[in-house]
Amino acid sequence: MPAHVAESDSTPDPTGPTDPAGATDPADPLAHERAHLAASRAALRGMREDVQALDIRDVTANWVNAEVLQSQIDDRIKALADLSHTPLFFGRLDYLHAVGGELAEGADGERFYIGRRHVHDAAGDPMVIDWRAPVSQPYYQASRTNPQDVGLRRRFGYTGGELTAYEDEHLTDPAEAEHTSRLLQTEIERPRVGPMRDIVATIQPEQDEIVRSGLGGTVCVQGGPGTGKTAVGLHRVAFLLYAHRERLARTGTLVIGPNRSFLHYIEQVLPALGELEVKQATVDDLVRTGVEVRGEDEAATAVVKGDARMAEVLRRAIRSHVTAPVEPVVVVRGSRRWRVPAYEIQEMVDELLARDMRYGAAHEALPQRIAHAVLVRMEEAGEAPDDRVQNSVARNPAVKAAVKAVWPAVDPAKVVLRLLSDAEFLAAHAGGLLSKEEQKRLLWAKPARSVKSAKWSAADAVLIDEAGDLVARTHSLGHVVLDEAQDLSPMQYRAVGRRCSTGSATVLGDLAQGTTPWSTESWGEALFHLGKADAVVEELTAGFRVPREVIAYASRLLPAISPGLAAVESVRESPGSLAVREVPGGADELDAAVVTACEESLRHEGSIGLIAADARIPALGAALQAAGHAYLSPGEETTAASRLTLVPASLAKGLEYDYVVLDEPAAVVDGEPDERTGLRRLYVALTRAVSGLIVLHAAPLPEALVQA
Repeated sequence: MPAHVAESDSTPDPTGPTDPAGATDPADPLAHERAHLAASRAALRGMREDVQALDIRDVTANWVNAEVLQSQIDDRIKALADLSHTPLFFGRLDYLHAVGGELAEGADGERFYIGRRHVHDAAGDPMVIDWRAPVSQPYYQASRTNPQDVGLRRRFGYTGGELTAYEDEHLTDPAEAEHTSRLLQTEIERPRVGPMRDIVATIQPEQDEIVRSGLGGTVCVQGGPGTGKTAVGLHRVAFLLYAHRERLARTGTLVIGPNRSFLHYIEQVLPALGELEVKQATVDDLVRTGVEVRGEDEAATAVVKGDARMAEVLRRAIRSHVTAPVEPVVVVRGSRRWRVPAYEIQEMVDELLARDMRYGAAHEALPQRIAHAVLVRMEEAGEAPDDRVQNSVARNPAVKAAVKAVWPAVDPAKVVLRLLSDAEFLAAHAGGLLSKEEQKRLLWAKPARSVKSAKWSAADAVLIDEAGDLVARTHSLGHVVLDEAQDLSPMQYRAVGRRCSTGSATVLGDLAQGTTPWSTESWGEALFHLGKADAVVEELTAGFRVPREVIAYASRLLPAISPGLAAVESVRESPGSLAVREVPGGADELDAAVVTACEESLRHEGSIGLIAADARIPALGAALQAAGHAYLSPGEETTAASRLTLVPASLAKGLEYDYVVLDEPAAVVDGEPDERTGLRRLYVALTRAVSGLIVLHAAPLPEALVQA
């Protein structure tokens, strides 16, 4: 047991005395901590008021600078907001000796309160230390075997934003027994209402190591359900922005999720940590910049379009627009005519092709090459041309006409349109790469007349994005977080990789949850296509979200869906958290049983998710409405008054609910194009519960699930 645990239901006294010396009041430690919380909140208000009072009228040269500076001030004011429901600090470290460096200098036994952001008083002395600061790291990493000079670690418990409990660990006291933190467990199990919240108070040592890994390298995190991989990725972004803010402010950061519902679910995590500028998008958002996606591909067609071989098909198709010059270029300037023969232009073309430049860059370079050849001839004739003359020659109609004939401008969408419409053009550039059957799958049954009239699919948009990068370089960000990465095709990996080609990435996923026909089988393959083959692969196997009984039941599917992948070992025992019930009768009886199970779950505190095969959603929605139960759709924010969400199995990935009712597992499996994908979809659905899972079925359960 911990050396000291204290709890109180009384209302905190915000006027309690502060203790400048930092000595704990032996008579009432909880009152002392509440006083420090009140003083810290007052200090944060003071920091915010100081920023609000800034007058920038005399420090900006023009209105543009004023607008930029005011925007930065507004962001700072938002970042300093005191969220009443969010604890300002959640832990305390008492060091045995003074901490060196700039963060702390002074007497032995220094004390630091660890929180979501830095807070200082009017004199500039720290009241709360940002969890990302080096001095805070022992809060997550210190242990009895390696106390890191920490004598005492104190965790705080809160109710509605008010400090109500604390729990101590004396890391250097041999008489104190090892224990599991009750407050830590309570925080992990706290009911989930609303969007995903941060885990800054509960980060585990193995998670902390990933969070604090450097900006220079890419990290891939393989993590089963409930291991916290998404939270780790988001907290790593927050840490990198803290450690490399100036650099990332220039280059940008981006979080990529599988769908808009998922992004809406996680969108409050970074703002709660004071980070307001990180953009979020899906892969589809990234590539739908020039065309409207209105069509869908059959699975077999989408697999071919997502294959990495399509990159070479596109490269060949774009380069096919380069043709050999057949005539010399004759530039007339005044009374003089300057002639560049066709063979010399061909040499320029060959040199540009050999350099493997992007098509558009070479298109811009060729007129300058031709103009330079003209300038050489001018100099040989005794003239002294300068750069202005070269630029003028490059714009000469004869030069422009030659470039248009030899290296014409290319529209990426039109190239893809032709590949999907013209069998001969496709065969000419897919030969030796794609089989005839694969080429046949790519061709539209009814070719589109134009880019605007085409019914582009999501996979087509990725092809256009690839073609666009072959023409002009895609802008690279400083850091990209890619969540649910196992579901991407090779071509989608390439699209994401282009967005961090000069930066780094955090790749998050679970191979066992791959539910697309093109989902990856190994992280090595995925990282190769991403352009980050040297990334470090970390594995999280300790589960903190899903109860042990539930994850053990779901893990029965692993041999069938991902042989060799280690099962998650949940640290949470919750007897009675799993119930599997067979419902005799037909669909009506099953619908009624589902409604009853939802009502049973609603008696508990927290969020409820009813997960079912997509085809079952209309019937279950009607049954809930008939019983008088309003329900939400995935992505809509749960509240205390509206806690039930009806979730199609195809959208369940990445979401979590306190209690889950799973309707008809066999229907979830049958809703996918093949059994393995269906079982993976079922694995996802089975692992969304934090506190309890009820499985209802009228049809026999899948064989892989009933096997012990």
